[in-house]
Amino acid sequence: MSTPNYQNPGPYQAPHPGAAVPPALPPRKPSRAKSWLTHGAAAFVALFIGVGIGASGGSGTEQGDAKASGSVKPGPTVTVTGADKARPAPTVTKTVTAKPKPPKKTQDPGPATVFDGDGEYLVGEDIQAGTYRTAGADGSFGCYWERAKNASGEFDSIIANNNLKGPGRVTLNKGEYFKTNRCQEWKRTS
Repeated sequence: MSTPNYQNPGPYQAPHPGAAVPPALPPRKPSRAKSWLTHGAAAFVALFIGVGIGASGGSGTEQGDAKASGSVKPGPTVTVTGADKARPAPTVTKTVTAKPKPPKKTQDPGPATVFDGDGEYLVGEDIQAGTYRTAGADGSFGCYWERAKNASGEFDSIIANNNLKGPGRVTLNKGEYFKTNRCQEWKRTS
């Protein structure tokens, strides 16, 4: 007697008594492709039914109940003729004359007598000549001021300078440049 070939058994043959019984095959896991196909087909059918319901004009409760009871009433018929067509509203133009703001009553007093504690100023043009006072530093690093002959920034152009920890005064002459950093507001005293 020959041993059956389990790899390619051919047509089914009942095992002979005393023949070896083939080992049981493990159960197959469902394939993911088949699962996606089943779910996709179900979604497509649901979509098709939903579109059909939507195209029928509603949920079917009012119309379906009315059709079942035989009490469907025809709706009004609307006919639009050339005379009934909507016309655009006429364009209305309104002219408004703007009122100019009155000019501010400011007289140019000339150069400032009060100025910010950070900047560079030309005495006689930006600020008036005279003696100025500050309350001191505008932070913890101290207040630096400098009187200079010109705006070059060169070391030899400095006439006088100082680092203040508290209040201070400086007298400025016309034509000088005054530089100030990290100081509180400067006010002219005389």
